[in-house]
Amino acid sequence: MPVDTERALAAAPRTTEISWTPEDVQLYHLGIGAGVPATDPRELRYTLESRLHVLPSFATVAGGGPPGVIAALSMPGVDVDLARVLHGGQSLRVHRPLPVRAAATRTDRITAVHDKGKAAVMVLRSDAADADGPLWTAEAQVYVRGEGGWGGDRGPSAGAPEEPGAPDRTVERPVREDQALLYRLTGDLNPLHADPEFALRAGFDRPVLHGLCTYGMTLKAVVDTLLDGDVTRVRSWTARFAGVTYPGETLRIRMWRGDGAVRVAVGAVERGDAPVLTGVTVEFTQG
Repeated sequence: MPVDTERALAAAPRTTEISWTPEDVQLYHLGIGAGVPATDPRELRYTLESRLHVLPSFATVAGGGPPGVIAALSMPGVDVDLARVLHGGQSLRVHRPLPVRAAATRTDRITAVHDKGKAAVMVLRSDAADADGPLWTAEAQVYVRGEGGWGGDRGPSAGAPEEPGAPDRTVERPVREDQALLYRLTGDLNPLHADPEFALRAGFDRPVLHGLCTYGMTLKAVVDTLLDGDVTRVRSWTARFAGVTYPGETLRIRMWRGDGAVRVAVGAVERGDAPVLTGVTVEFTQG
């Protein structure tokens, strides 16, 4: 099979030197829809270098280069067609607020390969640290269609999340027609998000928005709506990609606030609230 489980799990971690500048942070924020209205003080925290704060989900693109899903395909023991790959889920834990400029070391390794029957799911863990210590730990779940059925461990079951009654807050966020074209400048050049012919080969009738773009847009909505715009209060951020977002659609983001955590569900308004993100939890420190 194209995923050699034993070799992938036994491979030595891959270490990469990464760095970023305020301009990289600003581009990421613009890529997830920040800056509207352009002169709003709350938006200037994401777009103006003299006031810049870093949304924690920037970690998923920090340093440029391929994102976790594509990076996993170049790990030892993995040889699969990109058109058969989807991003199944993403988790992120920040150990301290991310600096606006840094040089760091990121270490990647595959920590699990699950047999889901009709697919394989690889888990790529990434740890980043700079001279002052750990920055973040991230895990990307890489869903490879057609590569299951070898009798391996099925791994944890996502299950259908139960919604705890009426949400505390609901907001809607428009997705620009060119959102994917802008977001891909952060380093995710997967043609699924720009090339109609590739999208058809992957089973979609047109290019779809990056899951990590929806992931970032949703975290920003939670921070702006329930955390007083304070990005430093976010401790962890987990989501399962249950469906796709198409450029030009509107995201409906429903939030349930608890003690130190926010549960979130995201749907596409124009498709009857078709699920986009489920199993979403944002852990935060009290203000």
